[in-house]
Amino acid sequence: MKIQRHLALAAALSSVLLAACAAPSTSPGTDAAPKPEGSAAPADGAPSAAVKSDPAPASSLDLRGYTWNLDSAVDAAGKPIALLQREGKYGLKLSFNGDNLGVSGGCNHVGAGFKLAGDRIEIGDFRTTLMACQDQRLMQMDSAISEQLKGSTRFAIEGQAPQPRLLLTTAGGAKLTLSGEPTAETRYGGPGATVFLEVDSQLRKCSHPLIPNYQCLWVRERKYDDNGVALKPSDEWHFLYQNIEGYTHEAGIRNVVRVKKFDVKNPPADAPSVAYVLDMVVESESVPAPKSK
Repeated sequence: MKIQRHLALAAALSSVLLAACAAPSTSPGTDAAPKPEGSAAPADGAPSAAVKSDPAPASSLDLRGYTWNLDSAVDAAGKPIALLQREGKYGLKLSFNGDNLGVSGGCNHVGAGFKLAGDRIEIGDFRTTLMACQDQRLMQMDSAISEQLKGSTRFAIEGQAPQPRLLLTTAGGAKLTLSGEPTAETRYGGPGATVFLEVDSQLRKCSHPLIPNYQCLWVRERKYDDNGVALKPSDEWHFLYQNIEGYTHEAGIRNVVRVKKFDVKNPPADAPSVAYVLDMVVESESVPAPKSK
């Protein structure tokens, strides 16, 4: 049984929503294969509202360098905004990637174009994926956060790395407080390279100097042409002797994942010199367990 994670608009918004890998998108994609790095269009075709950024002030470096987790939200009267909560907890995340603002944590992925103007974020029209959730509250969260953030929002960043806080005051007077989590680009000091990996459905025993019976991911690199069509695999299957940040292996599920590959500066002895961070799951397939002999 194949599980194709290819809902069109979800893949289209993934780069909007996951500026970093701290909170990478694993939403379903479309039936079209993803665009590889270096193609004319972004790998996920992320739409952007017709709002273009002016040259960013210095504070925007902090804004774009973090994924922002919603900690509290009150309306103009100081009352908690219940529609932004899930089971009494806040789970929404904001990320600023280029000219795109992304929101995740509700039912759908929500995104809009933005520009910075002094101490304000001017936010364009929101777009959303079209997944339906059984929990109606999650869909209400999508609508509520879009309504709160549209238009002109005043922002301020308090504190220093690695735990800054983002304070937002919306056009309607609501106040949102968010805590910053460094993106992978911030942590590793660069943009990283986009790589597609096919991950086998089963872990395999591999040698480890300290852990007996250690299990490794079994992977091979995948490539796509300029139209996003998968090319015939040329890479040999091999062990990946490290984890992919943000990726959880499920036995019996073969995945093709898009990851960011970063050089690790001054790694400890015997530690990897590169890091892999999940960007999104492109494709999934359920594979029957091998028959025991």
